[in-house]
Amino acid sequence: MTRWLRNWVLTINSFNSNIKMFMLANILIQIGMGIFMVMYNLYIRGLGYSETVNGSVISINSLATALMLIPAGLLSDRFGRKRLIIIGTTLTAIVLFGRSIVTHEHPILMFGFMAGTVWALAQVSGVPFLAENSKPSERMHLFSIHFAMVTVANVVGNLLGGIIADGLQALFHIGIVESIRISLIVGTSIFTISLIPLLKLKAVPKVKVEKQTDDVETSGSIEAEEANEASFKKNFKMIVLFGLSNLMIGTGSGLVIPYLNLYFANRFDASNSYVGLVIAFGSAMTAVAMLIGPVLVKKVGKVRSLVIFQFVSIPFLFITGFTNSLLIASIGFLLRQALMNAGNPITSAIAMDVVHDKYKGLANSVNQMVFNLGWAMMGLPAAWLVTTYGNYWGYAFTFSITGCLYLIASTYFYFIFGRKYRLKEDK
Repeated sequence: MTRWLRNWVLTINSFNSNIKMFMLANILIQIGMGIFMVMYNLYIRGLGYSETVNGSVISINSLATALMLIPAGLLSDRFGRKRLIIIGTTLTAIVLFGRSIVTHEHPILMFGFMAGTVWALAQVSGVPFLAENSKPSERMHLFSIHFAMVTVANVVGNLLGGIIADGLQALFHIGIVESIRISLIVGTSIFTISLIPLLKLKAVPKVKVEKQTDDVETSGSIEAEEANEASFKKNFKMIVLFGLSNLMIGTGSGLVIPYLNLYFANRFDASNSYVGLVIAFGSAMTAVAMLIGPVLVKKVGKVRSLVIFQFVSIPFLFITGFTNSLLIASIGFLLRQALMNAGNPITSAIAMDVVHDKYKGLANSVNQMVFNLGWAMMGLPAAWLVTTYGNYWGYAFTFSITGCLYLIASTYFYFIFGRKYRLKEDK
């Protein structure tokens, strides 16, 4: 265990200063977001609004992000990752402060839309920024470590959100809405501090690689191969194929993930602290699984590793949806969360592998856009199912639909990228 940990520390130390500063910034961002996101649905409920309002907020936020991701990706390619990351983070911090204090439905929806729009500016540039600051051979480990670290940070945020709100109520007898609002402001403040390391990032210059050879025929064949690899038609085809899988995953995810805190609160009457704790443990287990991911990748390759994680997670999704036991629901959620999300760094590595460097920004934009479209489309249907069929069958239906979509998406991904278009695996 000590040797394993030492190897990870050495790997982190080998990264350049840009990656280290970016990781530090994202740790602060995820702590702040972890507090905010775990409490915001509960804040809207505390204000007396129905599940439909929560669904509308989630839908309009995801829709705004989806609409902005392609323009954000083009802006990122045009003006640079660093600039877009800083602008997006600054504007998001301002909007989060607004979301923490507004109480009327229309401003809540307006700020939800604004949050989705401005966060897309920063969100779309993260993976390409890491890719530009790393070698292809180290990206699998880089993405695994980065996703694991920010996931642990999210754990801290999830825990703090519930603890701050419940602590204020217990110690100072502050009302539910006021205590949650304070926790939201604390989360936003931590998020804002992330601007300090972000301002220390250095823009990555675009390096033109020139290949020289005395053999004219060899040179010509190399140039022809590179031209084929860089062709828009080929890369766009791969982006669309990859995007279809992400759309199915995002659609299924949008039915369940935004409502996990409400699921525990509504079906089991769980406290804010318990909700924050169980979601935090889910993130902690995810971080461990992400670090194990590269080991599995070395044995079976990226595509098979991703599909294995996704397939194994599906039974726990059904268990969580149908159980009446808080303990079983918590265990099912923890295992599903860890296994499904363990594939995220693998997905990012594959997404960067299947397209040429000049299309990485566009690929990341499209992948995130279709994922957010899935969330946007499912916000209101998920709320309708719960309000129509109640806290048992409503959630049972949403979890079941999600499980079926995950199964279809994983099978599709395996046959497309594991069989038809084989990746060049670095094992």
